[in-house]
Amino acid sequence: MSQQDPPEPAHRRTAEAQAVVWRFLEYMRAEKGASPHTLEAYERQYRMFTEWMGERFESWAACTAETFRAWLYEAMQQELKPASIRQRFAALRSLYTYLMLREGYGSNPISDLTLPRARTGLPVHLSLQQMEELLSLPLRTPADKKSPAWLPYRDAAILELFYSCGIRLSELVSLNADALADGADCVRVVGKGRKVRLVPVGEYAREAIEKYLQLAALEPGGPLFISRLRRRMTGRSVQLMLDKYLRCSDIPFHISPHKLRHTFATHLLDAGADLRAVQELLGHASLSTTQIYTHVTKTRMRQVYLQAHPRATDIE
Repeated sequence: MSQQDPPEPAHRRTAEAQAVVWRFLEYMRAEKGASPHTLEAYERQYRMFTEWMGERFESWAACTAETFRAWLYEAMQQELKPASIRQRFAALRSLYTYLMLREGYGSNPISDLTLPRARTGLPVHLSLQQMEELLSLPLRTPADKKSPAWLPYRDAAILELFYSCGIRLSELVSLNADALADGADCVRVVGKGRKVRLVPVGEYAREAIEKYLQLAALEPGGPLFISRLRRRMTGRSVQLMLDKYLRCSDIPFHISPHKLRHTFATHLLDAGADLRAVQELLGHASLSTTQIYTHVTKTRMRQVYLQAHPRATDIE
């Protein structure tokens, strides 16, 4: 653009930038097997950035390292958690990697940006006693008289399956009614990147699901877990269900479905399970992702040692 040329209208710049994002998201979906959750999170980060830039935004190619240093400074001023900041810039870094690979961009303006180090906290999990309490709640909590009779059994089946298999929330809500057909002792799970794995299902979970199936009269090939309106449950509705039972429990902290996954892994390792077997069950691509649970078990062993050994307090 020469100095005499008028600036390009903002709406056109925005449309072209959005087209770039759409091409990238389609690439992530079709070629990388990214989940809808990941695509939605990425798109949200790009929208936040362009809205922050406003009239200053010309194109993705025009953004510089200084642009993103200012965006980082803005995040720091908002006192965002390091993990949230790193997630924000991971989305942008992935976009620019694609733009260099497929659309001829010469450099990645984020490549040399120094981000705050993420704090690696240990995953929160339930004790065995707390988990057993939670599993018992659906069938001993007074039900709403307007609810279908199968609803508490659905909730019991969901909680049992979470604890039995350690599957992700997205994996659970995508299951269909034939997932455990003919008394199968494994469930076929489609995980991140559309990777398929078979996960063993324990006896308690199988029985809970069979009881729910008997009462709910599900449609063949339809969703396994349905709402009161007989539609596939969403992740949000599962969290609300879990919140309802937590309010009836003595568990002193908030629990998400992902924390039930942490509980599954921690209890297996506490009982002596092999780390690589737990990796396969969880569907982790890398063993390093699973290794955080070994820190949980080591911490627990340390606590038991300090409480039980008469001379433990002399040990640094």
